Amino acid sequence: MVTGMASGSGKTICTCALLQVLKSRGLKVSAFKCGPDYIDPMFHREVLGIPGHNLDLYLASPERVREIFDVNTRGMDAGICEGVMGYYDGVGGDSERAGAYHVCRTVGMKSLLVLTPKGSSYTLCALIKGILDFRTPNLVGGIVINSVSRKRYEKLAPVIEKETGVPVLGYLEKMPEAEIKSRHLGLMTAGEIGDLRNRIEIIGEKSERTLKVDKILEIFEAEAASETEPFESASPVFSPEKAPVIAVAKDEAFCFCYQETLECFEKLGAKLSFFSPIRDKKLPENTGGLYLPGGYPELYARELSENRELMTEIRDKVNAGLPTVAECGGFMYLSKSLTTKEGETYPMAGVFPGEGYPTKGLRRFGYATLKAKEDSLLFRVGEEIPIHEFHHFDLTDAGKDFVTKKNPSDPEIPCGFGGESLYAAYPHLYFEGSEKLALRFLKKAGEYAERKE
Repeated sequence: MVTGMASGSGKTICTCALLQVLKSRGLKVSAFKCGPDYIDPMFHREVLGIPGHNLDLYLASPERVREIFDVNTRGMDAGICEGVMGYYDGVGGDSERAGAYHVCRTVGMKSLLVLTPKGSSYTLCALIKGILDFRTPNLVGGIVINSVSRKRYEKLAPVIEKETGVPVLGYLEKMPEAEIKSRHLGLMTAGEIGDLRNRIEIIGEKSERTLKVDKILEIFEAEAASETEPFESASPVFSPEKAPVIAVAKDEAFCFCYQETLECFEKLGAKLSFFSPIRDKKLPENTGGLYLPGGYPELYARELSENRELMTEIRDKVNAGLPTVAECGGFMYLSKSLTTKEGETYPMAGVFPGEGYPTKGLRRFGYATLKAKEDSLLFRVGEEIPIHEFHHFDLTDAGKDFVTKKNPSDPEIPCGFGGESLYAAYPHLYFEGSEKLALRFLKKAGEYAERKE
């Protein structure tokens, strides 16, 4: 687990550096992200060329998280998970639940603590001692010092080792040529950085010289993933010839999709067909269900709006009963219109009356639970499901068929539209952690496909 004191401590750069160095050495590496983040796994995939996975102990059970980790480390030489926020930061900021340390304990990982000194030096030792003493076992295997010169590293490292007893396993130089800019949802996505491959290679080449890679491999060596029985999961509900086609939006505007969700759909027997709402003129052939995940539709509102042929088909088919799941950005795509941060308004699909607009800050940020007020495509009345929200846009009418709340004592917030063939709302769902939702969606998609034959 690559972790740190807080967000912005250099976890992503250190993770990508290690992934690239180990890959360059010919090792087979799998990558993970602690928590619900969509963006960091895109960078992991850019390095490795294979999908990464999320390990989220709020959205899924410990058993399911262990299974995801075990399955995706079998046959690999190394597994690296990027942490979230500070090492012990968990749900609500007042517990370690679902944070990096909790994931370490759950799946059996040690942590590599990344420190960015900035305006401190000797005080770092006190901070590290606090990390070490806060929990037993602390599972800290080593330290990497981020964004320092060789001269400063050589001065800091022996002091830290003497005062804390934790080995310092190298450093990362300041690398302005490898800087990755941020926006309101975190780092820019991997697809938006044209020379990302070159930047990653720069990071890898420099890190091979500054990190004690052999020592890292020695300290973090662990038993191979246990050959445990697979998590008890539902069997495929369709034969290959009857597999419903699930059209999945995937392009620059719709890129926030959990790999585990796609694998869950396939595991249950669905066939995935990816399409671009920006470029494609029609839905995939024989579409039985539509999945519109989140992303940045506000950045591509003009392009999406100009593709009226596809937008009209989607509107007509959703209104006619095409089983549809639309989350966050996908929900805004189905709205009446979308106004960008620059003040330009573009018509959207028009399934719902709400008009999308930018807010002055985060709306309903973080983990919460979602409860259904009525039976619908995915939910039965009264069911509660863990969800995650993170958005800087809202709708003039965001629906009221569901309610969310962050804490049991909080007021319920109405949201979303549900129907016999519909889930459309801001909350992101994690189907791998709530498999019954996936089953209901796919069965409805199968019925829809049969009616269309």
